[in-house]
Amino acid sequence: MVQVGERLTPLIEALRRHLLTGPLIHMDETTLQVNQETDRAASSTSYMWLQRGGPPGQQVVLFDYDASRAGRVPVRLLGDYAGRLVTDGYEGYAEVVRRHGITHAGCWAHARRKFVEAQKVQPKGKTGKADWALNQIRKLYAVETQAKALEPEARLALREQKSRPLIIQLRTWLDKSVNQVLPKSALDKALHYLHGQWARLTRFLDDGLIPLDNNPAENANPAENAIRPFVVGRKNWLFSHTPRGAHASAAIYSLIETAKANGLVPYQYLRFVFETLPTLGEDDDLDALLPWRWKDTLPI
Repeated sequence: MVQVGERLTPLIEALRRHLLTGPLIHMDETTLQVNQETDRAASSTSYMWLQRGGPPGQQVVLFDYDASRAGRVPVRLLGDYAGRLVTDGYEGYAEVVRRHGITHAGCWAHARRKFVEAQKVQPKGKTGKADWALNQIRKLYAVETQAKALEPEARLALREQKSRPLIIQLRTWLDKSVNQVLPKSALDKALHYLHGQWARLTRFLDDGLIPLDNNPAENANPAENAIRPFVVGRKNWLFSHTPRGAHASAAIYSLIETAKANGLVPYQYLRFVFETLPTLGEDDDLDALLPWRWKDTLPI
């Protein structure tokens, strides 16, 4: 499996080039344990990073292993990318955003989750500020349901009409509420997260291509949807033995999840890649192995 992962490297790099030509990238990361890594204890926490994006009709899902969660990792992974980036509230993306003038958008799913946690600790049978916030966020998602099939300009117009008034109401409520709750409570944390992420969370109002949340990265439904298969797998195999194994996992997961994102049966696509890749010379074009290119050759 490690050898397979290493042989896939040129194809993974071809996928990366396509990812970076897209208008928007989702990113997320999750923990990973690697037992044998130089100068690190077996119990040390490492990370599997996830990127999802690419040009329309050419979705790419890439996993990358790194021992670190530092800001240098997004800098390495994104290269000179200068488009739109959707993430959770982790500040490790600040450096790459600053360097390249990336449009950095936040994730309403994470903001919502904070209020769900606050709602759980409310007295039973009572409604409070968390309920009001969740209802307002629910209305934002209802607008997005209406806007899903629209072109970016039409989606932006709908948001201007329906979402912006909701955001204005939410901001007024936030300014009033942020100093009225018990410090360090679940509700206080939810309010301060919303306040701290406000600029990123409201970026969707000015760009019809920016989604409301980072769910395409977090769960391979259009860094939770795409990263979930890795998280589920980790519950079974628990760790990688070596960094080589972690990098191989990243390559193989990338190919499988990219195939799924493009509507392919992973087994059939992997078989095609494993049969074809060894026959190619150094000067052959790897683009013929990309999922959307192979999809074009499938019988209708």
